[in-house]
Amino acid sequence: MKTVILCGGLGTRLREETEFRPKPMVEIGGRPVLWHIMKIYAHSGFREFVLCLGYRGNLIKEYFLNYEAMNNDFTICLGRQHDVTYLGAHAEQDFNVTLVDTGADSMTGGRVKRTERYMDGDTFMVTYGDGVSDVDICKLLAFHKSHGKLATVTTVKPVSRFGLLELNNQGRVIDFAEKPELNGWASAGFFVFNKRVFEYLTGDDCIMEREPLERLAREEQLMAYRHEGFFYAMDTYREYQYLNEVWNSGKAPWKVW
Repeated sequence: MKTVILCGGLGTRLREETEFRPKPMVEIGGRPVLWHIMKIYAHSGFREFVLCLGYRGNLIKEYFLNYEAMNNDFTICLGRQHDVTYLGAHAEQDFNVTLVDTGADSMTGGRVKRTERYMDGDTFMVTYGDGVSDVDICKLLAFHKSHGKLATVTTVKPVSRFGLLELNNQGRVIDFAEKPELNGWASAGFFVFNKRVFEYLTGDDCIMEREPLERLAREEQLMAYRHEGFFYAMDTYREYQYLNEVWNSGKAPWKVW
């Protein structure tokens, strides 16, 4: 089963890191966040990936084209008989990665639609190239198969970015909560789709999170997998710093491999 990873956005809120590289190539602990996401899926046995490229997609292509040399010792014979022998074996030996140019300005639905030609099964997965989680992919997939609907989205309890205050009529603070967990559920990506979802995706300007998912919900074809564990998206420089701090602590929850 293939996993589509959206890698084409501009990452404008993380401009300190994305001015010269796409957000999925921003590093956590010396490795691109894209690598971390792929390792999460690979841990559950899913090692076929389709990457939707857009902004500075050439840098993602170069990363994978040079992966063997940058992650192995090697012996190189210079001159006309140019030859490279790689010594050792990294843990990503059997990753199968398809890199697809999905346009500089395409929206999420348009990008996913452009991968249709590379899908060869009834079910595929989709996620964003900036969010890490300890979600159990096998349990997520089992949930999707159990309900028989066209689409599953992984949801998490959102946390407020701000401290919330409860006030009385005179303005006295009755209670204060620093970044509390909010009511309701938020999308964390980590989707599972039946291939019929491609019928809901239109042109390059199609935003997957708007009309397609809204229509699936109206038609009772969208189910939510409730994830109670860790999820964190790297959208700002502060979030980039936080994820690196967590990784450097040696206790990164998403490091399930």
